[in-house]
Amino acid sequence: MNPSVFICQDFQIKINQYENEEMKRNSHGTEIPYRTECQVETPSDKENTRRDECNRTESHFCDEASLWAETQSDKENIGNVEHDRRESHPFDQASLQAETPSDKENAGNVERNRRESHSSDQVSLQGPVALFSLLSVRIIRMTNLRETDLLSQSDCYVSLRLPSSSFVTARTKTISNCRNPVWNETFFFRIQNMAKNILEITVYDEDSPFSDEELCSITFDTANLQFEERVCKHFELNKEKNELLEVEFYLEHISDMPENLISNGVLLSRELCCLKVEVNHRERKKKRKKQTFACTLRGSYEDAQNILMDSSSRNAPPNHATFHYAKYCNPKLEVQLLKKRSICCPSNSGKTLSFTLPLCQVPLGERIEVANDKAYEVFVTTENCQKSPDMRLGFDLCPEEKDFICKRKKYVAAALKNVLRLEGELQDNEVPVVALMTTAGGVRSMTAMYGSLLGLQKLNLLNCISYITGLSGTTWTMINLFRDPYWSHKNLEGMIMDVRKQVMKNKLCCFSVDNLKYYEKEIWNRHDEGHKLTFADLWGLILESMFHDKPDPHKLSDQRQAINLGQNPLPIYLALNVKKRYSTLDFKEWVEFTPYEVGFLKYGAFINAEDFGSEFYMGHMMKKIPESRLCFMQGMWSNIYSQNLLDALYLAEHSEDFWHRWTRPRMYEIEEDIPPWLPKRPYVQPTRLFIPNGSVSDVIRDVITMRPVVASYSNFIKGLQFNDKYLENNNFSMWKDTVLDCNPNHLTESEEYLELVDTAFFINTSCPPLLRPERQVDIIIHLNYSGGAQELPLDLSTRYYHHQGIPFPKTVLTEEDRKHLKECYLFDDAESPKAPILLYFPLVCDSFQKYKAPGVERSPNEMDDGYADVTSTIFSPYATGILQYSEEDFNKLINLTSYNILNNEHMILQALRTAVERKKQQNFHSSF
Repeated sequence: MNPSVFICQDFQIKINQYENEEMKRNSHGTEIPYRTECQVETPSDKENTRRDECNRTESHFCDEASLWAETQSDKENIGNVEHDRRESHPFDQASLQAETPSDKENAGNVERNRRESHSSDQVSLQGPVALFSLLSVRIIRMTNLRETDLLSQSDCYVSLRLPSSSFVTARTKTISNCRNPVWNETFFFRIQNMAKNILEITVYDEDSPFSDEELCSITFDTANLQFEERVCKHFELNKEKNELLEVEFYLEHISDMPENLISNGVLLSRELCCLKVEVNHRERKKKRKKQTFACTLRGSYEDAQNILMDSSSRNAPPNHATFHYAKYCNPKLEVQLLKKRSICCPSNSGKTLSFTLPLCQVPLGERIEVANDKAYEVFVTTENCQKSPDMRLGFDLCPEEKDFICKRKKYVAAALKNVLRLEGELQDNEVPVVALMTTAGGVRSMTAMYGSLLGLQKLNLLNCISYITGLSGTTWTMINLFRDPYWSHKNLEGMIMDVRKQVMKNKLCCFSVDNLKYYEKEIWNRHDEGHKLTFADLWGLILESMFHDKPDPHKLSDQRQAINLGQNPLPIYLALNVKKRYSTLDFKEWVEFTPYEVGFLKYGAFINAEDFGSEFYMGHMMKKIPESRLCFMQGMWSNIYSQNLLDALYLAEHSEDFWHRWTRPRMYEIEEDIPPWLPKRPYVQPTRLFIPNGSVSDVIRDVITMRPVVASYSNFIKGLQFNDKYLENNNFSMWKDTVLDCNPNHLTESEEYLELVDTAFFINTSCPPLLRPERQVDIIIHLNYSGGAQELPLDLSTRYYHHQGIPFPKTVLTEEDRKHLKECYLFDDAESPKAPILLYFPLVCDSFQKYKAPGVERSPNEMDDGYADVTSTIFSPYATGILQYSEEDFNKLINLTSYNILNNEHMILQALRTAVERKKQQNFHSSF
């Protein structure tokens, strides 16, 4: 070995001691094989390594200590080892919940240190024994392999990917020009039993130097396996040609150190570790040149960092690097000393000194010297990340929202007593939760919402409302309203006058030289803060200039001042998280935004509103990025450029089936021979075969699923895994509506960024957050401001909720109603007591043409004021694409939507009375 760099002898002794301790802890008495690669990449060492490898069997070791492969020559040894391991400890599921008093006390201290929003349905799982298993997968052979090359047989290899165990994709060797390739290579995976472990087995045809061609892929749930039972599977890849892949599986218990897990029944946060790498100069009189150490820890949050050593500088950079990594993956640290080219010694040009250190061999909490020479010394320290996650895993409401509801009920109870003329005071559990739900429509929806709120204020009903939800254009109204902490207690006509000026002004001023310079400055500031830039950010700045005279400094978390006392309804904004190369119908996930939290409805994962945009890993905040101003958020919520071709076909009620043959891979379920005596396990996923459609289909798919613009924000659920029984969770099933829900390896947790779009391009509704069972909404006032067929959003929403099994009233409209819509409909489904009462207000101009106020007819001179063309034609002054209204058109729309509320006061009061009576009955029955 090169004497200039060597691994410390003391550290090597510690490694040996650590290995001995691990062997003692192993109840099977058999050492798990791994290879230590803590060495310097010098020519002599490489030669020694080659000799060592020749003496070994032809084993393939991956870059993670948790995964390795062995060839057929080791088959007998493996069998002997596995026979000795059969005396393993039985896995006791009940032990997951077992905690000693000291464990409970420690858990209590941890919980008290958490932020208050830690939900009751987030539980910490830690058992007194290890929760790990050892999975061995032997890729044996393929028969009747298809021909993909023009002049020869395929050059085939098989890859294995199990991200819940390792970040590395393992693969067999390539067997060239063979119809029946035989590998006999065995791969081992150390898996966590509480996680969902889906193994992906993919067959490739190697086409060097081009990208390899994927022939097919199999997803296999390891929960299909029984412990200590060897299973050989013959996966049928092509029934007609009898193409088979033969794979052998074996699953066994192993003892290991306990792992602290946090789960809400859907997502799983695993233990996080910190690695600190320090490089120190030794004392020398001669000044040293700059030296750079390149440190790489694959699979960690940081991935790679450089340590610059510059002793000649007064302001020397830090001589250390910190990595955060998931403890389960047991990664390897790679360190290289980069040397510049030398003119005097050209033979040394381009040479580097390096070593690789498996972190599984480094004792936790100890500062270990791992390398030194006359010039420098390298130390590493690994520690468990003790701080609690910065994310709330749970489906319950956060404590702040619960507190808001308690305070808001005081306002609602007083308002209901007034409008319903109740004799006594309402108890807290007798106060119904009323929500205002709005839809998209650009300036039309923004203006119309002001009119609806004005009508509710005139009826003294504004204080009866606990929630307001919005998307797209109505978010512009909500942002403007909640700048004032007491907006609902002030006359809205003054605010409407200010909005009228903004809607009437010429929008070309937004593209003046001064404004363009302002946009450029803000975009660069946003870049410097660490945000990923998209056109949606520029669109948000343009919207700000369109409807404000000066920049608005407010942020989403600032709106807490308007709700902390319960003085206003709680605003909820809605967006969709989508995925590249998928239509919105195929993949979408509801994301809600409140002044308190931002989170996924389906996953039960929430972060503080001020942390949205910051970088997270495994539930921990890694990098704090300043909170975005609301103008950038409204650029995301109302991104009109995020529609793709398939979305347009869906909204136009055209069938997507034709396009799905081009955009979806062919998928087949492979039947499993399950013994009848085994109990049914609904959480176990069937084995599936995926066959790609080909390069032509890929091009078509890229075109018809392309979205011109999406808003990109750091993915705050990155790195989390799925609970083994996540598909059985009712909260997940409620929003389980994507083609990837049964393929957890490819869901959002694996993405670097969230891709957020306007909800209206799926269904023009902001209702989903109100249907969370935890919010217990009793009445939803549906204010529809969409263009086109007014009943379409209602029909699509109802169909979607019923398909998902979400309690929602039946919305039956007669043919006569569809031809001539009324101003208001009340839907109350007595057969579904959990469904809320729905008050539906379509955007129609009906009796308003004859009456300027309820019961007050128009004079002949006022008839023109009663006609508002709210149709969907491009000639309507309220078309979605129009951003500037005349004063007359603005006033007409305000008066129309206000009138429709006022004219249907009796229906609103009827719904309120019904809700109050039901709450009283529920309270009466619950008292017995």
